Amino acid sequence: MAGFNQTELDNLERHELQLSILAVIIVLVMAGGVALLMYPLVFVHPDPGNKWTLRFAFIGFCILSLLFVAYLLDRQRTVRRLKQELVAELQRNLDLRHQANIDLLHTIPDLSHFQDRLSMEFRRAFTMQRALSVLVVKLKLPRSLAGTESEAAALGEAARVISRNLTPTDSMYLFCPGLFGIVMPDTDTADANRIAVQLEQTLRIAGDKNKFAFQTFIYNYPDQVKSAHEFEETVASLLPERQPSLEDVPTL
Repeated sequence: MAGFNQTELDNLERHELQLSILAVIIVLVMAGGVALLMYPLVFVHPDPGNKWTLRFAFIGFCILSLLFVAYLLDRQRTVRRLKQELVAELQRNLDLRHQANIDLLHTIPDLSHFQDRLSMEFRRAFTMQRALSVLVVKLKLPRSLAGTESEAAALGEAARVISRNLTPTDSMYLFCPGLFGIVMPDTDTADANRIAVQLEQTLRIAGDKNKFAFQTFIYNYPDQVKSAHEFEETVASLLPERQPSLEDVPTL
């Protein structure tokens, strides 16, 4: 999952502070210069007819200048407080989404459930002369993400994308972290390829945000495999030698 760039936010806050300080200095210099030019005319050599009017104008100008400086400082303080609240809310949303991803991964059935469902669907497809397809999605994550929250976020986002592309009759399984399987009853090779293309388009967007690549594999009965055992063998060939469990996925 895409997060926010703390460094960029800090740079923006520093830039805003620098601009506010510059604005305050400019206002103080200009107001101070005008006040110095006005002072002799108002207090040293005043016009008797407009003496109090000029003095009130001078005092009002000084007060307005100070109020404007106070406004600039208060604005900077308000912007900084709002930025901190925004960052805290963003972090809270990221934590909630990360925990939701972890919960989602733990609710997806595993390889043993896949084998049971595959056997049942294959018997049905064989008996009724229907098509049956299995779509496997294999994620490729950078080694630098291994064991981190970013890995869990990537897996969770991929699972969300896959689940949104399923039909009511399809079912998704998690063989091991990074390897998903989808059983698609009554789906021939052409339909399975169409679904895979749609899934790849949405996965590519999620992959760009969460730094993962992917591969898809389609196996169809009766075009490519002839038995449930062949289905299981093709899936087993994609499994790593050591199958990580969901316990390896970091939690909050």
